[in-house]
Amino acid sequence: MRPGAVVYVFDGTGCEYVCQLQGGDHQRARLNIVEKRHPPVESPLAITLAQGLAKGEKFELIVQKATELGVHRIIPLITAHTLSTGIREVGHHRLHRWRRIALEAAKQCGRTRIPEILTPRRWEIFLRAFPRPALLFAERAGRSLADVARAWSDGIDTLCLLIGPEGGWQESEVAAAQTAGAIVVTLGRRILRTETAALAAVSVVQHLWGDLR
Repeated sequence: MRPGAVVYVFDGTGCEYVCQLQGGDHQRARLNIVEKRHPPVESPLAITLAQGLAKGEKFELIVQKATELGVHRIIPLITAHTLSTGIREVGHHRLHRWRRIALEAAKQCGRTRIPEILTPRRWEIFLRAFPRPALLFAERAGRSLADVARAWSDGIDTLCLLIGPEGGWQESEVAAAQTAGAIVVTLGRRILRTETAALAAVSVVQHLWGDLR
């Protein structure tokens, strides 16, 4: 780009800036701020996606697409059926990569906020203090989202989605989540892969209570 070109910059906290390129080099650019604004691109529904860890590219896909769909926070979960290969892959470099993927996805889709991606936590620790209300998505058994939507007809502005790992939930984990206050729901009769379930769940709740129309 040449000096004088218009550049759009966002700060990750909700603000966007219309700027004019003044100059720079391969390492940095000098910009002149022309206008500061708050474009209405963020969902009114603050979604926390508590996602069972999946191997490599699967979890990266979830991070990328969940960012595009407007998720506010992602919490990787280590559960009873989390594959050992998924746990071994987690380290500082992997967390850094997830955050980089979220940043790139936010830039690509025009968001002004970057989803917060927390360090992985074990299921029993997560249950001690997780955001409410919360929906745990289970295979086949559970309430329908239509039923929940009728109960929450006045709307909600925050929601936590609990998605199991590639091996699914252990029955004791579902029971513990219910005891802690989560509502068990289902996405239908078919068994979905963890990455499919995550993106379907986010899409549906964004349609019901967010800004996906």
